[in-house]
Amino acid sequence: MNEEKYCQGCGVKLQDENMLQEGYTANLENALCQRCFRIKNYGDYQVVTKSNEEYINILKEVGTTKNLVLYVADLLNLEKDITKIRDYLPNKIILVLNKKDVLPKSVKQEKIIRYFENMEVPFEKIVVVSVEKNDNIDYLLKQIKLFQTSSDVYVVGHTNAGKSTLINKLLKNYSTNTQELTISPLPSTTLNTIRIAINDYLTLIDTPGLVDTGSLVNYVDAATLKKINPKKEIKPKTYQLRPGQSIIIEDFLRLDYIEGERNSVTFYVSNELRVKRIASRRQDMKDLAKRSYEMKYEEDICINGLGFIKIVNRGSFDLYLDHNVESFTRRSLI
Repeated sequence: MNEEKYCQGCGVKLQDENMLQEGYTANLENALCQRCFRIKNYGDYQVVTKSNEEYINILKEVGTTKNLVLYVADLLNLEKDITKIRDYLPNKIILVLNKKDVLPKSVKQEKIIRYFENMEVPFEKIVVVSVEKNDNIDYLLKQIKLFQTSSDVYVVGHTNAGKSTLINKLLKNYSTNTQELTISPLPSTTLNTIRIAINDYLTLIDTPGLVDTGSLVNYVDAATLKKINPKKEIKPKTYQLRPGQSIIIEDFLRLDYIEGERNSVTFYVSNELRVKRIASRRQDMKDLAKRSYEMKYEEDICINGLGFIKIVNRGSFDLYLDHNVESFTRRSLI
């Protein structure tokens, strides 16, 4: 009986019988399924839908172990409740805040760490990294050594947070293992758990990313996703607004200033997006849902999958956004 093989890129079981099902490869001797091969070599992404129930079941299994967990989060698109992961994981957790490189250099990591420490988040350690710039990866490895309870360390997080990219960076920096995970900005790239031996004392276990149904990334095509996903340091766009003025970001959203004093509004989104000030209600935003916010001093409006808007003074705002996309307010991160 042939031994079962699994794709080294996404973790799915390899099969050569049905090319329409996940895990297909023309040759079972291959290391990658056809889907991962095409992503890696041609950037040709084939959508595979995984339910969050499947992901949560994997989390619950991780929760039955006593192994250390790396919880990877995207600094530009933090979850509304970053502590919700504790519903499934009693394990020791290091919160890895990734993509520091897309925030302005003026934002110091110490300030970011204090922000979460003041929230009293229930994690053993908070580490800010830039996988892209190889920043703070040595320090992260030291923290892994400090908190790990066995050689197995799980890596969890939402899609597009950079889990697989982080593992590939650790492989490159500290391992002779030539395995490489498939990475893509699109959701559901990793389809199953994958064990990656870094060295004798550390094996990372990648998990499928939790698909955030409220994220914009689920409702745009691949070309648009590349546009909204920043590749380099964001140049914040700041506007002084009076009531009766609006800001639009292409056809994604419109922010109307309804009532309040003169206000400073700063957009932290990809540099490739067109941000424009207009007089309110002169542009029709079809098929967008209206949300109203009463902003306090120095709060952010977060648009899941797009970025966030910092508003300095009190005021009333209307936000027009795709009804599928989540938005929420928080104390200003920056």
